[in-house]
Amino acid sequence: MNVPVHVLKGAGGKAAEQMAAMGIETVKDLLFYFPFRYEDFSIRRLEEVQHEERVTLQGTVHSLPELRFFGKKKSRLTVRVLVDGFLVQAIFFNQPFLKRQIELGQHLIFHGKFDKHRLMIQGAIVKNAQSDGAFEPVYPLKGDVKLVSLRKWISQAYKDYGDEIEELLPESLLESYKLIPRAEACYFLHFPQDMAKFKQAKRRMVYEELLMFQLKMQYFRKQTRESTDGKEKSWPAEKVNSFVEALPFPLTAAQSRVLEEILKDLNSPYRMNRLLQGDVGSGKTVIAAIALYAAVNAGYQGALMVPTEILAEQHSASLKELFAGYPVTIGHLSGSSKVKERRETLEKLASGEIDIIIGTHALIQEGVDFHQLGLVITDEQHRFGVAQRRVLREKGIRPDVLFMTATPIPRTLAITAFGDMDVSTIDEMPKGRKPVETYWAKPDTLPRVLKFIDKQVSMGHQAYVICPLIEESDKLDVQNAIDLHRQIQEVLPHLHTGLMHGRLHSDEKEEVMKEFAENKVQILVSTTVVEVGVNVPNATAMVIYDANRFGLSQLHQLRGRVGRGSDQAYCILLADPKSDSGKERMAIMTETNDGFELSQRDLELRGPGDFFGVKQSGLPQMKVADIVEDFRTLEVARQDAAKLVASEAFWKSEIYAPLRQALEEEGVFRKERID
Repeated sequence: MNVPVHVLKGAGGKAAEQMAAMGIETVKDLLFYFPFRYEDFSIRRLEEVQHEERVTLQGTVHSLPELRFFGKKKSRLTVRVLVDGFLVQAIFFNQPFLKRQIELGQHLIFHGKFDKHRLMIQGAIVKNAQSDGAFEPVYPLKGDVKLVSLRKWISQAYKDYGDEIEELLPESLLESYKLIPRAEACYFLHFPQDMAKFKQAKRRMVYEELLMFQLKMQYFRKQTRESTDGKEKSWPAEKVNSFVEALPFPLTAAQSRVLEEILKDLNSPYRMNRLLQGDVGSGKTVIAAIALYAAVNAGYQGALMVPTEILAEQHSASLKELFAGYPVTIGHLSGSSKVKERRETLEKLASGEIDIIIGTHALIQEGVDFHQLGLVITDEQHRFGVAQRRVLREKGIRPDVLFMTATPIPRTLAITAFGDMDVSTIDEMPKGRKPVETYWAKPDTLPRVLKFIDKQVSMGHQAYVICPLIEESDKLDVQNAIDLHRQIQEVLPHLHTGLMHGRLHSDEKEEVMKEFAENKVQILVSTTVVEVGVNVPNATAMVIYDANRFGLSQLHQLRGRVGRGSDQAYCILLADPKSDSGKERMAIMTETNDGFELSQRDLELRGPGDFFGVKQSGLPQMKVADIVEDFRTLEVARQDAAKLVASEAFWKSEIYAPLRQALEEEGVFRKERID
């Protein structure tokens, strides 16, 4: 099966080049290039069909077809067909020849996406009246590769090489889950005879795909946990305990639980590789501070890397306050650090005079050396590329690594993207914190909203106004920050209104944020640059203009900028009620403040690629499985993979040789892995 694809008839030359662009270079690649959807041409009754479902219907032509042309080549042909007692309007685009073929009273079978509200099928395909109700695969294509040609080559590949498809799964797993053989499953994914066979085939290949991925993750996890290249850190327990007891607030049960998990990792000879996730305001920073304090008392330095200079300054201030009265030296390093200040900081860092350094990506630049780096904490870890995180980690002498994120990650993605890491979750908010009251309003209610903001400011509070764009756009009809800033200044001239967006120089951003933090600016008009790294407890109002342009997780992050003090906070979502894409999200935002529930709903609405951003997500490109829909199978595969990797039989028995060989071919044992 590893022979080049050009051995197949008609698949040489340009066709082979174009298939290579699709990731198909060998016959094996072709046999495992599965369809992304199927067209079901079995005839359905109208009453069974769902709105916007692709469906095949049959009926009698009730009126002569009407043909209209648009431009030189585009056309639209409309014909009304009597289907199960209803008149359905069938629309055929760019098929003018059908006008000569369709006659009154003619029996038709046609296929397309059905609009149940308007009783209409758009872009319908007329099928021969003798259609046998085929279930046909549709493949992702590139270049000039035609669907018909690809199907023909796959069919030929099966005839010539299908008997070479090797079974990967041991008999025990096949019997346990009643899975059909691998070769049979591959065949029925390409050539489904009926829905039952297709479901059996898909179920088998979904499990195999998820098991293979989880075997990789569990192997990496085993390597991390069993590698004794970490440093066991010991500290006087009474010192850390007294530090925790002296905090101005008690830890929640969730904070105490994750702290115990982190300290246990620090105290072990294995390198910590842990993700700490928790909602905005759940208290991750204090856990990070305690972990850093433990590392310092064990004789090591700690580093905290954050995505923005604003956040670095705020963390520096809050940690200095927490460690006031303790023999802990805090350093700060960012791109805007002055030359003399930077030189002194670097010298103290290299000599060990600085115990904890806080900074932006400046921490990973050339010339930044540590005396004895023992703990690396990366805040808002998804904001850094994997290469940036790796550079900082490798600066230390086998340091422990803790990633933190305030973007709650659904369990589905935690298992998939961070399956080789330990995950700690703070799923409880501190007592007494008031939920942000969230409202959804029409954009034309802005004057009333500004009156509300004026009232909040008169009570001594501050407000954010967020919009998606910096300047006016011809492509999108959305409010822009510059116009909105001008408009608010005109309506509320007695208040100081600031403007912040990504095009401002870093110094200008810092100045605006400093003025807002000091209440010299009462209203801050901004793009989403404030999503991460701003802590102004005095701000009680958040207005998000064109809120339907944002995903749920981003809306929740923005909302998290308010409600950080003891006063009641409010979030007002200004969104067009006619926007179908935004209706559901706006409704969900007004119903819950739970970031984990929102992240799960966001995942379901947008899919995993958009949730994280494909480039840095580390998410696998699944051929058959869907990690959202197939979550239960993912859980089972994870449990099975963990048992297999932990067992001696998996590494030695001939029964598991095919699985080991498949992992070897994918480079797993050469440590080609997700960082």
